[in-house]
Amino acid sequence: MSLTSDPPIVKAPAEPEDYGALKVVPVRHPWRWAAVIVTAVLLAQFAHGLATNPGWEWEVFAEFFTAEVILKAVWVTLQLTAYGTALGFALGIVLAFMRLSDSPFLKAVSFAYIWAFRSIPLIVQLLFWFNLAYLYKELKFGIPFGPGFFTFDTMGLVGAMSAAVLGLALHQAAYAAEIVRGGVLAVDSGQLEAAAALGIPRLRQIRRIVLPQAMRSILPNAANEVISLFKGTSIVSVMAIGELFYQVQVIYGRNGRVVPLLMVATAWYILLTTALSVLQHYVERHFAKGSTR
Repeated sequence: MSLTSDPPIVKAPAEPEDYGALKVVPVRHPWRWAAVIVTAVLLAQFAHGLATNPGWEWEVFAEFFTAEVILKAVWVTLQLTAYGTALGFALGIVLAFMRLSDSPFLKAVSFAYIWAFRSIPLIVQLLFWFNLAYLYKELKFGIPFGPGFFTFDTMGLVGAMSAAVLGLALHQAAYAAEIVRGGVLAVDSGQLEAAAALGIPRLRQIRRIVLPQAMRSILPNAANEVISLFKGTSIVSVMAIGELFYQVQVIYGRNGRVVPLLMVATAWYILLTTALSVLQHYVERHFAKGSTR
């Protein structure tokens, strides 16, 4: 016969009657404050260097920042961006819906286009269009492998500006197609099924139901592509087009003031990119109406 003792009874601590009397201690984040201090010191050192280092030559920067030649170059850069974006996304939307279609032929054509133009570097595409007259002296329209009815001289057909717009737009279209396709695929397929059940025409389904919802997914990536294209217009300087970076190179090639002229270009890129980012914010907010995010 064994004797067992009952386990000891542990009394729970008494709950305080007045919770307001408890002292609330905030969570401390010492490493967060350390990171803030280190960042502030680094920014202060950088700003001090900008203000005191004579190598920046801010008087040269101020002289050329609003110079007429620079403002004209900024306008050319904005034109290249606008044309490349408009034409690129217009073609990209067509390619995206070709890729989403039920036709194997349209899918194959769209996939081949996207594969080709994403694989070839942009500078190669630009130089190819710029030197199109070297490969084809003239373009003929008529019977395939037979006589031509209309003939165009490629030397006068594709100039430097046209070649730049064409290269940027065709290159942009390949990326825009994938952005639009991803946005459309993000829309619940039940939306289209419900629209079809109501007898809404296919084109109206896309225009009034699919695209407004897809824009929430399309806009962030599309805005990144537009900003990337805006900065990427500097690559057309290899074609001697008077955009911002090319004009800056021409000026500092004459006066030798490399750093302040590069800062002129940098400041304009930052200002215009900021404006595009602000525009992106308001457009996204417009299309986010009714979203639960």
